Amino acid sequence: MDLELSRNQVQRFIENNHIQVNGKPQKASYRLRPGEQVSVSLPPPPPPELTPEPLPLQILFEDEHLIGINKPPGLVVHPATSHRKSTLVHGLLHHCDHLADLGGPLRPGIVHRLDKDTSGIMVVAKNNSAYRHLSGQFKKKSIYKEYTALVYGRMRQSSGEFTAPIQRHPKNRKKMGIIAGGRDAFTSWWLEMMFGEVSLVKVVIKTGRTHQIRVHFAHAQHPVVGDATYGGKKRVRSIENPLVRGRLSKVRRQMLHARRLKLEHPATGERLDLSTPMPEDMADLISFLRKYGTEG
Repeated sequence: MDLELSRNQVQRFIENNHIQVNGKPQKASYRLRPGEQVSVSLPPPPPPELTPEPLPLQILFEDEHLIGINKPPGLVVHPATSHRKSTLVHGLLHHCDHLADLGGPLRPGIVHRLDKDTSGIMVVAKNNSAYRHLSGQFKKKSIYKEYTALVYGRMRQSSGEFTAPIQRHPKNRKKMGIIAGGRDAFTSWWLEMMFGEVSLVKVVIKTGRTHQIRVHFAHAQHPVVGDATYGGKKRVRSIENPLVRGRLSKVRRQMLHARRLKLEHPATGERLDLSTPMPEDMADLISFLRKYGTEG
């Protein structure tokens, strides 16, 4: 493997013990002997600089301490290996110039997240004091988090709660699963309307595990409509109404929207109650189901 390293880079790697002989650090003047093994452990690359980008943002609330936004579906929250540009963080840096730096170089101000294809309310800290306060509220589970979801199947009750523990899937690291000994997860739900084989539910989560709502409903055999990761794309085949089946097969994301967030303002102590209507694609699908699904 050709690492294409300069002489100066090799010198720095030796000085920082990134290059070793037989598992031990050596000086640059060390003369190799036949049969000796040289190992190189490359240091992690420095994080890329975040360049502000003028992205369209729907601001729900803003002051010098925090900003509340309505994240559209399809927008990644912060940079990662597969998404280095045009994230919510890039747009926020263009909008307000600075964010709290406690979240790390790639996650400034980010105290919670939504999945790329989940829409709805997020709050972001502008300064470190707000970051600490908001992070503390999420940790204490004192923030009210309400969602709207379209799920497959007819709910047998008008309300319920899922309490199965959630953990990273042992075989597919991109997924989460219901795993004994996993982290506690609490999801409460209320049936709002049924359209034949699809149900509209209000969901409130006390914890905030990765993919929590999606995993809990999939485990209960009610995957979120459009959720390719947890069975929401395969389930469309079971829909008997051909018109509804055809429409649902065109859904390109999970029908999950964070519609309400209630929290304490980090500086004033005022109770903030932020809400936002569901995005157009989800509203249009519900209108279609009202018309062509069998409402119950």
